[in-house]
Amino acid sequence: MTDIDTGLHGWQQSSNHNRMIDLQNKSAGSADGSTVELAYFGSSAFRVVSPEGISIMIDPWRNHPVGKWDWYFHDFPRETVDIGVSTHAHFDHDALHRLDAHVLLDRLIGRYTFRDVTITGIADKHATDSQAASYDFKKIIKSFHGVDITPPDNPRSWDNCLIVIETGGLRILHWGDNRHNPPEPVWDALGHIDVLLIPVDNSQHVLSHIMVDSIIERLKPALTVPHHYYIWDIVQRQSTLMPVTDWLDLHSDLVRPVGSACLGLDATKLDAGNPQIAYFGDHVAFDKGQWMESGSR
Repeated sequence: MTDIDTGLHGWQQSSNHNRMIDLQNKSAGSADGSTVELAYFGSSAFRVVSPEGISIMIDPWRNHPVGKWDWYFHDFPRETVDIGVSTHAHFDHDALHRLDAHVLLDRLIGRYTFRDVTITGIADKHATDSQAASYDFKKIIKSFHGVDITPPDNPRSWDNCLIVIETGGLRILHWGDNRHNPPEPVWDALGHIDVLLIPVDNSQHVLSHIMVDSIIERLKPALTVPHHYYIWDIVQRQSTLMPVTDWLDLHSDLVRPVGSACLGLDATKLDAGNPQIAYFGDHVAFDKGQWMESGSR
């Protein structure tokens, strides 16, 4: 008999679309203020909440499904949001099944709009240049699995979709694990970016520090937010992730420690001429103690 938990399991959830039905019937311009909330959930996961209260979770994570190589102490906590988005088909980015969400956008290519939110997905490729990384993961995958992840003929899991969220007068880009040098049409499609969410850590296994800086120089966002780094009570050491301290030290004059897991963003107060780096540190927007005690496997 097929495992009841195989595949999508929205049919098992007791929640429904009533909230979204109410929202779609409301007149436009019902936002209370203009602040956009950005909350960090560890690894590459962020929740964005629009001025009208539409919540989007990007890249919830899980452990590798074979159960032999855990990156996290437990899988992603069960969270309720309106929209779930995944940039690419890697276990540390694709746990949309952990969300109680009305809408799931898995590897979006194209545009989705609802109320005061527009989400655009731009198709490109996962980073595979590991010359600055602590280990050559491309060589390891080729040697042990016989798979060449070099684009353009890479398997699906080495594709990536750059995700742009437009809300509250802001354009927020989640880089996912994209390569640092996409072709010009991709840069053209990205356009102006106010907030950049980009993977950075001392192991440089997704992007080298030089690559990260080149992306920032190209996009010139007012605010850059590092993610995909080691958090001692969320991420296990065998993940090979490391802290983000080396890169932060290189840009210490720009770093703004958030001091919590949530940050309010106001388009009128962001200035590309005065760029900053918002660093969430070890803060995450869920109860770590409860998550650790209850487990989630």
